Amino acid sequence: MSKEIKLSHQARWAFIITLLTGTFTMSISQSALSTAYPTLMKYFSVSASTIQWLTTGFMLIMTVMIPVSPWLLANINFKSLYLSLLLVFDLGTLLIVMASSFQLMMLGRVLEAIAVGVLFPAYQTVLLNITPKNQRGSIMGLAGLVMGSALAVGPIISGVVLRFFKWQGVFVFFMIVITLVLLEALKFIISPLELHPSKLDWISAFSAISFIGFLYVLTQWGKTLVWNSNLIIILIASFILLGIFVMRQLTASKPMLQLRVLKTFNFDLALLLTGFSYIALIVVTIIFPLYYQNVLHLSAFWSGLALVPGAVILSVLNPLTGRMADKFGFKVTLIWGMSMIALGWCLLAILNQQLNLIILILIAALIEGGNAFVMMPAVTMGANSLPKEYIADGTAVITTIRQILGSVGVSVATLLLSLPAMGATEVIKQQQQFHLVFIVFSIIEIIGLVFALVIRNAFPKHD
Repeated sequence: MSKEIKLSHQARWAFIITLLTGTFTMSISQSALSTAYPTLMKYFSVSASTIQWLTTGFMLIMTVMIPVSPWLLANINFKSLYLSLLLVFDLGTLLIVMASSFQLMMLGRVLEAIAVGVLFPAYQTVLLNITPKNQRGSIMGLAGLVMGSALAVGPIISGVVLRFFKWQGVFVFFMIVITLVLLEALKFIISPLELHPSKLDWISAFSAISFIGFLYVLTQWGKTLVWNSNLIIILIASFILLGIFVMRQLTASKPMLQLRVLKTFNFDLALLLTGFSYIALIVVTIIFPLYYQNVLHLSAFWSGLALVPGAVILSVLNPLTGRMADKFGFKVTLIWGMSMIALGWCLLAILNQQLNLIILILIAALIEGGNAFVMMPAVTMGANSLPKEYIADGTAVITTIRQILGSVGVSVATLLLSLPAMGATEVIKQQQQFHLVFIVFSIIEIIGLVFALVIRNAFPKHD
């Protein structure tokens, strides 16, 4: 629940801008490394499957931390929590800049992921709590700039920085911005939520490791397509831990994560739709740079710049789609967005043999533009369907499932690209592998469009 805190117009926007700037910068780190993979592989002398853990491991740690976010919001005042997360992220980034080994860099990524994992649902919860329902679409449109644009901008920034500096320059950039945000946060960030102190359910926190187990099994199996005893044991243990986690949330008087939000039909659809749009976006930001470099033979610099138009479209549309949801309702907005996403992936599958730089840039802009119509409008629709006291739990559930689905999407895409292909040349083989990716994700996003069509129409209501 939010406190009764009166802020001037200037103070409110200073709070929002400081919050979103920090979150945006921290979010960029999630996808920034995709363009730098070849450079990092040479620097640390590791394989592609090992270097992939800098992104996959980041997402796994995020996923485990997200369910803890509602408890932290209820027990720590938001200003202290936000400043702590900025410091943890800064420390992790410093470790990465100084890393002399892959293991040390991975430790830095873990610290970054802890901060981002807690902040992702927390910043959405704060914005939703301080904003009337009839204005949430517009405000969450701005939040969409953080979530969607950051994923798209990450590879762009790393591509540009790698053009002129060593790979450490990417993280030096993060440190500079986060340090400046930290100084601004001391002045402008407030604590708008009421505290409801409670003991952390350590059993729930520990059993949330099941999410890591599932994704680890999927990733490892994807490398060899062979089951071994270790993977089977981890999979069984993950199912047991997941069962414990769910039972604890459904039976505890004060659950760490309120799963009863899943009883609301439109919330469930919102959860699925934000997952489908996130899969589309994160796979584009990872697959397209690989296509540019491996098939079209572009440099990391130009493959990063090729993502700029899509990121611009996403950034421009996010605030507009929020206002569209406020005015016309969520169903129209979400159907429009899922149609754009599904069409983009279908065009990739159909035009596989004719794909060139211009066509790929246009299709990326179509998919990322569609994401602007889905991601934050879906989150807002889900929040509006819940009582205010469940908003923190709802955003945490949505963010958790979204991260899991995003991790699965990346793992599936990586798996498909590793499957053997027949062709006269290496380029033709890679085109066949990418074509399979395009077909599979076309089917996935068409299913997402079907879910958008069955929404029970919902319009924002005044508080």
